[in-house]
Amino acid sequence: MSDQVSVAITGIRTVGVPVTDQDRAVAFYVDVLGLEKRLDAPVEQLSGRWIEVAPPGAATTIALVPAGPGTAVGVETGIRLAVADAASLHKELTERGTDVGELLRWEGVPPMFALRDPDGNGLEIVE
Repeated sequence: MSDQVSVAITGIRTVGVPVTDQDRAVAFYVDVLGLEKRLDAPVEQLSGRWIEVAPPGAATTIALVPAGPGTAVGVETGIRLAVADAASLHKELTERGTDVGELLRWEGVPPMFALRDPDGNGLEIVE
């Protein structure tokens, strides 16, 4: 007898990021990072809204979920966002006052840098 489920998982649809102010989070992810808002619906059980943002054309979304009691914000999300030119985006975000880390360049590895959203949640930008 197999321990595997009988219905296969076919992808990753959404990754949740806890936020304390959903409007501020939308402004950052949409206006600063350039993601598009795909869904914004009130959910009483969340005491807020279910909001999904994503890069244009991407299949996987980021859900900006309200941080409830016992939910930590300021976490390392593990999310890596792809970009065509990491150095240019790093320069632009730095000039706009976004909390970005050093642009890392290692031989054989694509350029990348870390950044933090207004709640301190960590994301990575990778070329």
